Amino acid sequence: MSKDEAGLLLRDVRIPAGARATRPADILVSTRGMILEVGPGLSAPGVETVDLAGCLAVPGLVDMHQHLDKSSTLAQAPNPDGTLLGAIGAFRAYSEHLEADDIIGRAQVTLDRCVAMGASAIRAHTNVDYEMQLRGVDALTRLRDANRDRVDVQVVAFITSSAARGDPDKARACLEEALAAGADCIGGVPNLAPDPRRYIDMLLDAAEKHGRMVDLHVDETLDPEARWFDYLVEGTRRRALGGRVVASHVCALSARPDDEARRAIEAAAEAGVGVCTLPAANLFLQGRGSGHRVPRGLTRVTELLAAGVTVATASDNIQDAFVPVGAGDPLEIARWTILAAHLLEDAAASAFDMVTAAPARLMGLDERYGLRRGAAANLLLTRCENVEDLVAGGSLVRTVLHEGRVVAGGFDAMRPAGRT
Repeated sequence: MSKDEAGLLLRDVRIPAGARATRPADILVSTRGMILEVGPGLSAPGVETVDLAGCLAVPGLVDMHQHLDKSSTLAQAPNPDGTLLGAIGAFRAYSEHLEADDIIGRAQVTLDRCVAMGASAIRAHTNVDYEMQLRGVDALTRLRDANRDRVDVQVVAFITSSAARGDPDKARACLEEALAAGADCIGGVPNLAPDPRRYIDMLLDAAEKHGRMVDLHVDETLDPEARWFDYLVEGTRRRALGGRVVASHVCALSARPDDEARRAIEAAAEAGVGVCTLPAANLFLQGRGSGHRVPRGLTRVTELLAAGVTVATASDNIQDAFVPVGAGDPLEIARWTILAAHLLEDAAASAFDMVTAAPARLMGLDERYGLRRGAAANLLLTRCENVEDLVAGGSLVRTVLHEGRVVAGGFDAMRPAGRT
């Protein structure tokens, strides 16, 4: 790309140089929505130029684990006992009669909220099972396509425990149909399958065949005997699928003896398996049977990070039977992760990475991601002082660009009062 393709010059922004420091820069964007150059004193005569008066510019936020098909269904499918199985049962009964248009209507409202908060990419786990069949995939692929110019959405074919009433061969057939219908990634919940080992093998085999990424709900329990994370890691290593497999939740890792957990974490790092922690769901659903010393329910975030495992954090569910609250704001989840995971050293930097570069890497978006030449111009602009300020308190005013176009907020809101 050359400067004659320039379509927009963002002048006088500050970009992160660590969590507490920033450096001044201009950002030159091409007519195709890609970053041409980042640096001070850029010039592009005749190109639309916006003076942003020193606002903070960061890459768009990434929420790599949501269930858009379930969002805002709490009133219709409540979860009286507040447990994971209670939530699964409540939505399963409700979803039997759900239609694609209803899913799209609710999911669009949530998606709009996420975009306004600064999300540039979302991975949506979408039920494929006996009750929903392919209606969820139909709805979410239509939603994805209708919003391509605002946000990148990956649709995960989430093969639930009722996908084929426990028959892995039928579950594989459901998965094949979902991929043919436009799903981007492979998902599932092996712990609740009659034969978790065979279920994991089936999903990884499909990933090999189709060249797709895998993101599984694994060991979403505080049972210290749960070991399917280990089996997923070993299966990933055997198939050389490192960098393409994510284990979400992995709560049981926190309940296992320290030595066992350390060995499991080291194996995951070696195999290239990423982890996504979901603090909202895990805080709400896990540990309800404990009479005292109630566990936080999260996986071992600090140990995973220390071992070099790529770790993301995400919203999971928003206002449904699994999580009754949620604003679709990845920065809110970053804050919860600092608190619930006991992040301490470089907490803001770690939490920010877990809603930006880390999930972008796990979603395979890293070649187009970041504040650098050749990346998509997906940006969040705020008046925050630095990344630490952004994570700690957020911002009441946000302007969001997707491929160089304003999709939420506006440039005028970024200028201090009295400056035009």
